[in-house]
Amino acid sequence: MQLIYIKEDKYQYDIHSLYKAFYPDQDVKVVVGKSGTADLSGLDISASDEISFIDVKKSKNDLKRDIYLELSGKTGKILPWGDLTGIRPTRIAMNLIEEGKSDEEIADYMKNTYLVSDEKTRLAIDIARREKRILSNIDYENGYSLYIGIPFCPTTCLYCSFTSYPIGRFKGMVGDYITCLEKEIDYVAGDFEGKVPDTVYIGGGTPTTLEPDEMRRLIWYLRSKVDLSHIKEFTVESGRPDSFTKDKLRAMKEMGVTRISVNPQTMNDETLRLIGRQHTVAELIDAFHMARDEGFDNINMDIILGLPGEDAGDVAHTMMEIEKLAPDDLTVHSLAIKRGSRLYEVIRQKELSGEVKHTLQESINNTEEMMKIAAEGAAAMGLKPYYLYRQKNISGNFENTGYAKEGRAGIYNILINEEVQSIVALGAGTVTKRVFGEAGRIERCDNVKDVKLYIDCCDEMIERKRRLFAL
Repeated sequence: MQLIYIKEDKYQYDIHSLYKAFYPDQDVKVVVGKSGTADLSGLDISASDEISFIDVKKSKNDLKRDIYLELSGKTGKILPWGDLTGIRPTRIAMNLIEEGKSDEEIADYMKNTYLVSDEKTRLAIDIARREKRILSNIDYENGYSLYIGIPFCPTTCLYCSFTSYPIGRFKGMVGDYITCLEKEIDYVAGDFEGKVPDTVYIGGGTPTTLEPDEMRRLIWYLRSKVDLSHIKEFTVESGRPDSFTKDKLRAMKEMGVTRISVNPQTMNDETLRLIGRQHTVAELIDAFHMARDEGFDNINMDIILGLPGEDAGDVAHTMMEIEKLAPDDLTVHSLAIKRGSRLYEVIRQKELSGEVKHTLQESINNTEEMMKIAAEGAAAMGLKPYYLYRQKNISGNFENTGYAKEGRAGIYNILINEEVQSIVALGAGTVTKRVFGEAGRIERCDNVKDVKLYIDCCDEMIERKRRLFAL
């Protein structure tokens, strides 16, 4: 364990994140002392634990820089994003672009202030400038984006921590769930009258667990209540190929959906079985072609680097198979093992029981070579990076990056990550964000995760949003 003692309650998150980046396979605890003394009596400390004392009187940037240099020298590790601990590194480049800084000035600032590598600095600047161009006609003042959550899945993937319920057991609730979504849509139609939605995103879970008539019912109701004549993008996160059929694709196309996803995560059957996906690579390929046959010309695919047991050769194979399909948009994720996922629990229990000798973090392995294979594969397909974000406990301390063809970038993806436009979220487990104009202040309100509780308390969920946008 890494135990860090600080005398003042400051910068705990940043200190913890930096230590965790250098010691991903160890527990990290930050302890705040009382009255200037370290009270460690209640902690289970062993002889192998390392205890550090840190003075937090410095500025945050100076403190993080000092910690990074000390830990880098101690471990021999160089982190690609330097001492940055936030999830949106492109925000720094975007802010400097808004100030009129040149690429050279931005690069110098990111390298000298945060010790970011040359490669990641170039990536951040490239994406920030592309984001700025893509969002140039977004109405931040009178516009908004709409998110609708469908929290059902065929099965729950091993790595997933999102709100997800097996459709087999919850099938009888789907009608009532859509009725509640319709009530939330009524709220949007009334309180946002005169404002224009820029994007609509139906996510999950797996939205295509809905039957064709249920999908038609939901989208028809939305279109009948909210003016979507000016939206720039209508996405349904179709996701798993075992969840949709030709009839479902046809229903989405008829209702004006412009962008869908067909997500493999990997093109290796053995890994698919391991992570709980109930489909094969062959079925994924058939599903992709079926979507093309139904007229979808903007198809996203997601892959995950660092899945258990996969190496650079597996990633190269995945990219080779994806290149044959030529998607319009590819999102490359670095696996993040989240505490709410079954993968975390499976690995932790096996580790504690002695069934495996590797640690939680050692069971996944994303490398610079894998990231390079994915980036070069995307470039070979004519896809350019257009958004980027990071997560806690992300494999290799890398990032998640979206690549797309010209004119096919997922606008909602940029908006949700950069937090520059208000997003009204409907459904169980969703989070509404209100962006307060130029001030950059953001307030949130969430809907309950439990489907039954959401159905019972739908009016309360609406009232939460009403209060938020009345501020």
